[in-house]
Amino acid sequence: MIAIVGAGSWGTALAVHLARGGERVTLWARSGEVVEAIRARRRNPWYLADVDLPAGIDATSDAAAALDGATLVIVAVPSEFFAATLARLGPVTAPVVSATKGFEPARHLRMSEVVSERWPAPAVAVLSGPSFAREVARAQPAAAVVASRDDALASDLQRRLGSREFRLYTNRDVVGVEVGGATKNVIALATGLADGLGLGENARAALVTRGLAEITRLAVALGGEPATLAGLAGLGDLVLTATGTLSRNRALGMALARGESRADAQRATRMVAEGVPTVASALALAQRHGVALPIAAEVAAVLFDGKSPADALASLLGRAATREDARVGDRHA
Repeated sequence: MIAIVGAGSWGTALAVHLARGGERVTLWARSGEVVEAIRARRRNPWYLADVDLPAGIDATSDAAAALDGATLVIVAVPSEFFAATLARLGPVTAPVVSATKGFEPARHLRMSEVVSERWPAPAVAVLSGPSFAREVARAQPAAAVVASRDDALASDLQRRLGSREFRLYTNRDVVGVEVGGATKNVIALATGLADGLGLGENARAALVTRGLAEITRLAVALGGEPATLAGLAGLGDLVLTATGTLSRNRALGMALARGESRADAQRATRMVAEGVPTVASALALAQRHGVALPIAAEVAAVLFDGKSPADALASLLGRAATREDARVGDRHA
């Protein structure tokens, strides 16, 4: 049995995908209303509400019951609630997969670090890549990465979690995969700002490309591999989130460019735009490691300092020109 902690869009989509492949899944939801609706109507009333949940999915708000008998635990809750959610759960000895893209806000830890801190014994892996929940739930083709330093675990998860429609690749670079998955949301906010201002597709392409350079600089400074950021967990996820119509981070950026307040735009949906808490952590880590993140800095200025989107984009355009072929290790390119 697989336990999935978190019944948001991604947790629900993974539950549907795995149950469709024959796995028994217990989905833990904090809300009793969600649990009752899943049991009675086979629908999650809050997330992916039009998707039927297969019979192989059970739901519970009892953390102990969710983990009882689990041979694998997948955690899919927003990064800002990740540590607090794990603290509510009892001991775990089964392997744990983080399916959350972000940093722990207080200490700027990666999610796998939070898992290992809470549960030192189990093997840990990370699931990331370009994968909108709705499309995975509908069995539309997607490819993602399962990363672990334990090669045997990664291979087992590749087999157990993957399918013909959900193709999984393995990777040992946990740091690169997690940093790519987290920080692409920040760049998607930036492309949303540009799209909302009507700056055109050339501007979006420039932000995506230079955003990838920022992501790579930070990942390498933290110990990641440059090649990882050219793959699914880096470039692939960035392109999807920065250009896709289902991207909540891009949508938030567009709303801000239209003059909506961050609070109003975020209240309009139950789904969390991970780029908001992530940008603060990314900048804190960048300062700690001496890395320049100019796009992230301007996104933060819009989110937290009241800077107008137009002024933020103007600041980026006004930066001094530099070399594109700077070495990956150059932290200020």
